[in-house]
Amino acid sequence: MSRRNILRGAGLVGAAAVIAACDNSQKSDSAGAPAVVTKQRQLKMVTSWPKNFPGLGTGAERLAKRIELLSDGNIKVKVYAAGELVGALGGFDAVSQGKADMYHAAEYYWQGKSPAFNFFAAVPMGMTASEMNAWIRFEGGQELWDELSGGFGIKPFMAGNTGVQMGGWFKKDINSLEDFQGLRIRMPGLGGEVLKRVGAAPVTKQGGEIFQALSQGNIDATEWIGPWNDLAFGFHSIVKNYYYPGIHEPGTTLSLGLNKDLWDDMTPHEQEIIRAASAAENDIMYAEFTAGNARALETLINDHGVKLKRFSDDILRELGRISATVLADAAKSDAITARVYESFETARKGGIRWGAISEQAFAHARGLIQE
Repeated sequence: MSRRNILRGAGLVGAAAVIAACDNSQKSDSAGAPAVVTKQRQLKMVTSWPKNFPGLGTGAERLAKRIELLSDGNIKVKVYAAGELVGALGGFDAVSQGKADMYHAAEYYWQGKSPAFNFFAAVPMGMTASEMNAWIRFEGGQELWDELSGGFGIKPFMAGNTGVQMGGWFKKDINSLEDFQGLRIRMPGLGGEVLKRVGAAPVTKQGGEIFQALSQGNIDATEWIGPWNDLAFGFHSIVKNYYYPGIHEPGTTLSLGLNKDLWDDMTPHEQEIIRAASAAENDIMYAEFTAGNARALETLINDHGVKLKRFSDDILRELGRISATVLADAAKSDAITARVYESFETARKGGIRWGAISEQAFAHARGLIQE
């Protein structure tokens, strides 16, 4: 069995043990065989997140530490928060141009390069975290992503997930589509385009700018992620109406992007370290968000008087209809986006069919005993 197959089948502890066993030091072994010199790497990771921000910022730090651990200290990664080396939305260009070695971010921030990037983070009425994992790992998503990012000199990996996000914080009640008219809302990606088509005025702001914009009245509403991160940002001190569900981001994948020249220079051993560390963080971050959101929601409601509200079925149906049109229009942008869209839609339809009789059906059954 090859080292690559061993690592893929191992958990983190197993992977670390295999790596340690397979590593060669700079000394000769007992039989006098020549040593293999291990390259020392000092890498820079830029992120889109505020420093030490729960889940996102801390997840990037955890990923960097895991890479160092699995490499036995031969690959060291220094993490730069948004604004420390490049701006929150500057990671892609920095890595593509070789000014940084890797980024941790959400791919929809790069939609200006190609609309196809949206599909590898989140699109409105798209796929859940588990469905995204299935598409990218087993249904051709990774190959398309490699092709798309490779054209810009980047090798991408899944490296986190927030799960289903919230619909957002609104200064006024949203009872109908008419209530979106003229609404200035922070919402990036194709979700922003959906709201634009119902009369809202979406804007893209990095995380660290949202609180001030909301408190000064520069925006009327905002989405960020979910209760855990929203509580940390303190939106509840300005706005009390907290809407769900967040149809714009049903399972937001975070990504690790490496400079392609760096990736190609890595040994198979080093590449497998990156794969194993990214896969681990993808799972761990999702679990952490699930736990953190559940706790934070109770705090927001019980301690801060937040009013939890659900978008009506009429609103959701119309947003769903418009979402389908937005995605289809994006697919017309270029050939690679069309192929990504087709692959994504095939996987999404399969996920809907299976989900209806698995997780969705179980959630309904479990809900019956809570009534």
